Amino acid sequence: MKAVTTANRKARSLREFVRGLTDTAHPLLVQIVPIRRCNIDCGYCNEYDKVSAPVATDMMRQRIDKLARLGTSVAAFSGGEPMLHPDLDLLIRHIRGRGMMAGLITNGYFLVPKRIEELNQAGLDFLQISIDNVEPDEVSKKSLSVLDKKLKDLKDCATFDVNINSVLGGGIKNPDDARIINARARELGFSTSIGIIHDGSGRLKPLGPAERKVYDEVSAAINGPWQVLKNLYSGITSFQDNLADGKPNGWRCRAGARYLYVCEDGLVHYCSQQRGWPAISLEEYSLEHIRAAFDTPKSCAPYCTIGCVHRVSTMDFWRSPQKTAVDADLRETAHDLLGQN
Repeated sequence: MKAVTTANRKARSLREFVRGLTDTAHPLLVQIVPIRRCNIDCGYCNEYDKVSAPVATDMMRQRIDKLARLGTSVAAFSGGEPMLHPDLDLLIRHIRGRGMMAGLITNGYFLVPKRIEELNQAGLDFLQISIDNVEPDEVSKKSLSVLDKKLKDLKDCATFDVNINSVLGGGIKNPDDARIINARARELGFSTSIGIIHDGSGRLKPLGPAERKVYDEVSAAINGPWQVLKNLYSGITSFQDNLADGKPNGWRCRAGARYLYVCEDGLVHYCSQQRGWPAISLEEYSLEHIRAAFDTPKSCAPYCTIGCVHRVSTMDFWRSPQKTAVDADLRETAHDLLGQN
């Protein structure tokens, strides 16, 4: 059963990859927030609160329907902690029923065998957990010692793909923890990634020598000879080489086009760290907005740490250079459509 599910998922992934190569006027990945509340509080995180109610299920279904009309390839639930939404499984089924692939970014706390099987039955395609340290501290409770049993249950029970992300920066105390976490995830057969995270204010800080050494070693392991096929997506890490040294990247950010972040209020933003831009209602978002955002440079791009935006933008690194301020017609169109000033 698991082999059949995996083969079907790979076929659908290949289909969406080919569609992404041949057509740029649709999102490859949308992260959508069904609830802002989270059950834990990590010191570097500015994406949660302790009080918000879940978005109404009917409203979430309407937003998913709109993503399907935009031609979205993958819709992934983010948060907050999306597993706090009482109708999450129904919403995953709705994504799959509309022909999209379904993803989930979770802190992992609610993953027990019964819940994992329910996610299997709902049709979940991908799940990611970011594990910050080996032992809990005041910065993060997303710890290997807390979550290792959950990882074993995922290995035994999950029919969906699992990615384990380890992190450096952002106040994480022990850089060697990233090496331990990444090695444990590989041992369990999961895809792996490493991220350089911002601090609680959203700012990037260069890695220190010990952090940089771990980053280089883990990146090499992620892209090692026996890991390349497993980590085709998560292994896109070269954009972090400059960030590790606090240096900018020159790249074409396709946020607002290939990647959308839809908050709990149903507004489209460039990403979780640029909430407020362009802040257009998803219901009003159109192919014209997508085309304008595809061609519009983002001032935040040089020091961007948002790995998913970098990775989906890689699809188009070779084409459509983004317009600069000398193109007055495009600038006026982008400002009108995307609300920039």
